[in-house]
Parts: sequence; structure tokens; C-alpha cells
Amino acid sequence: MPVVTIDLIAGYDADTRGRLGRAVTDAVASVVAAPPEAITVMLTEHAGENYMRGGAHRRPGPPRPDPAELVRGFLGAMEARDLDTARAMLATGFRMTFPGDVRMSRLEELIEWARPRYKAVQKTYERFDAAQSGATAIVYCFGTLSGTWLDGTGFSGIRFIDRFEIEAGKITRQDVWNDMGETRGRT
Repeated sequence: MPVVTIDLIAGYDADTRGRLGRAVTDAVASVVAAPPEAITVMLTEHAGENYMRGGAHRRPGPPRPDPAELVRGFLGAMEARDLDTARAMLATGFRMTFPGDVRMSRLEELIEWARPRYKAVQKTYERFDAAQSGATAIVYCFGTLSGTWLDGTGFSGIRFIDRFEIEAGKITRQDVWNDMGETRGRT
């Protein structure tokens, strides 16, 4: 079965090396008909003084943030209405699209758009899926929505999927799909 060897400059922490190993395993499994448990990834580290590129010694570059954790943090900040924290996670030019092809670029627009729809909403996450496409990380999260309608009645179990794009550690795009409109029309 496949064996992948990766040479790294020493200095990456265990979490970063683990993320790299899992990502490479997933990449191999997406191309080769091998179960993940049959794919071997070996990371070999080299001291900086033993590593040169272009005739110069190099240091390891910083690891990218875990894109799923970035999205989880953003959504947590939004639910807590900590807009400053959420805003700090967004790239210049951030854009979002919500059901009904509603397009926005500022978090305040989202809050105003949601105000006549419900009093409160919370997300229960089933899963976060992350993939990389060139310099862009793509994260899907899905689960259910619960909360309170404007008339004070509760709702729960409404399906949602959010798709995020992340570049250089910042969220550039969010697309949202959910069954809220269909559910709201039945209550």
C-alpha cells in the first residue's frame, strides 16, 4: 500500500505534524483505492543547519491555522454577538450569501437582515469537513438550527449547511443554505 515520506525543517509542533499526516492520508485516499489504515505517512525532520534552499539556511514557515477551528471560532463569536472577534477573522473583501440569494459583506448587514426573521438562533453542529484547493481552504459545517421565532414560539431541528472559503488564515466567503423559510411558513 502507499508509503509517503515528507522531509521537513525541524520546528513544527506535534499538532501541526499530525494535521499534515492526516491531510496527506486523506489526499492519497482520494486518489488511490487504499483504505486510510493502509496508507503510511512518514515525517522526517532535518535541523535548520542541515537544510538549505537557494544556498541559504531556512527556518520552517508558520503553520496555517486549522480551517475548521477558524470557522468554529467565527460561528461561536457570531452566536455570542462578539462582532469584533468575528470581524477579525474576516478578509478584506469578505462576502456572504444567505437563502434567497441575499448578498452581504458586513456582519451588521446580517444582523439587520435576520432581525425581522427570528429573535434568537443557535446551531448544533453535526460535523465540519475541510478540504484544500490550492491556496483556498474550504470548510463545510452542517447540523441543525434551534431558537425562537418573533412571536416567542420555539423552533428546532431545522437543517443547515454553511460553506466557507479561507485564504491566508482569513475567511473570504460564506454561503448558507437552510430549511428555515420552509419551516417558518408551516408554523
